[in-house]
Amino acid sequence: MIMINIYDKNRFISKSTLAKLANVSPRTFRRYLATRRHILDAMGISPKAQKLPPQAVRYICEDYCIDLPLDFL
Repeated sequence: MIMINIYDKNRFISKSTLAKLANVSPRTFRRYLATRRHILDAMGISPKAQKLPPQAVRYICEDYCIDLPLDFL
């Protein structure tokens, strides 16, 4: 399977899906997001948001080194 680290569609992805792609537990992923709260706040993303908008997904994938499968593109 080919995986790349680019995401530029108008598609929201859930935090739990990103946690699975990163191979970490949802709790670990939430703790990671808490350390990036200031950046996500600047993007206008609520801490309680279940799905993240494309700009947040792009940032998180680059920062956490998550490769999205082609079916997400």
